[in-house]
Amino acid sequence: MTMGTAMGMAPAIELRELSFHYPDGSEALSRVSLSISPGECVALVGPNGAGKSTILLHLNGLLPDGAPSKGAVLIAGRVVDKASLPAIRKSVGLLFQDADDQIFCASVAEDVGFGPRQFGEPESRIEEIVRASLARVGLGGFERRSPQRLSAGEKRRVCLAGVLACDPAVLALDEPTSTLDPRGRRELINLLARIPATRVIATHDLEMVLDLCPRTILLDQGQVVADGPSEEILDNEALMLAHGLERPHSLLHRHPHR
Repeated sequence: MTMGTAMGMAPAIELRELSFHYPDGSEALSRVSLSISPGECVALVGPNGAGKSTILLHLNGLLPDGAPSKGAVLIAGRVVDKASLPAIRKSVGLLFQDADDQIFCASVAEDVGFGPRQFGEPESRIEEIVRASLARVGLGGFERRSPQRLSAGEKRRVCLAGVLACDPAVLALDEPTSTLDPRGRRELINLLARIPATRVIATHDLEMVLDLCPRTILLDQGQVVADGPSEEILDNEALMLAHGLERPHSLLHRHPHR
């Protein structure tokens, strides 16, 4: 039992028998149930098409209107539906896999300040919020820079600053280390480790999972296959191979005979 559930707090994230079909009829999720406590850092792993990104999109209602979905998604005990979407989208920050899908303003300051403006922060506070958010991601002084002239790692951090500027209780991150060089990857992992929000990370970067996420949920064909301590799941070679994954190299060195 986690501290949150022991003290009677609602889970930060709860999926109840969630099923989802894309408009073409293909099944993305099949009766997925899971619960994540406040402050947890949890990895979603699995082969391409397992349903990882679809779960992240469900957390703040970004899926297309009219797509058939069954079951329920709750954020801090509140069901995600049309009535709750404005509040949910303020409390759940989503970092897309491709930074260029998330950056659309002419300057870094405009981009980072966009979310707080949309959520009604007074203009007198926007500059302070932008400055503080950029400082958190190591981009202090980048306010006037053009996002399109930044490196892939810097763009990713601008996107994260924009998410953090809205002060979300939940961070949902889709392949956050993809396209990053080793230094950018390490800096991002260190940054994510310091953020107190609940973090759900869909990723193929299994070494990052070992560094950052105490808990892993393994998905395949839209279903939860395993849920438990990250090292225990990722070190299970038969389980990993059965679902299109491989044991991380660091575990091969640590436990060579398993």
